[in-house]
Amino acid sequence: MQLTITMRDSLPDSLQATPTEFEREARMAMAVKLYERKRISSGIAARLVDMDRATFLLELHRYGTPMIDIDETELLSDQANA
Repeated sequence: MQLTITMRDSLPDSLQATPTEFEREARMAMAVKLYERKRISSGIAARLVDMDRATFLLELHRYGTPMIDIDETELLSDQANA
């Protein structure tokens, strides 16, 4: 499957990126947002950007997205059941 996005040729230049860098950044932003919204797993997100899962998780901080996003109740429940 392929996703095609139409944009001005000048967009990568205005962001001081090559077309390849821009494409990679756009793919990463999409993968991070889908992961953040719990629509896809970290493994699927990593495959979207052609990297391994650990590298994807380590890159999340660049987008302000936590690697693990559980609330206090879930954390206490996990701790109690450990």
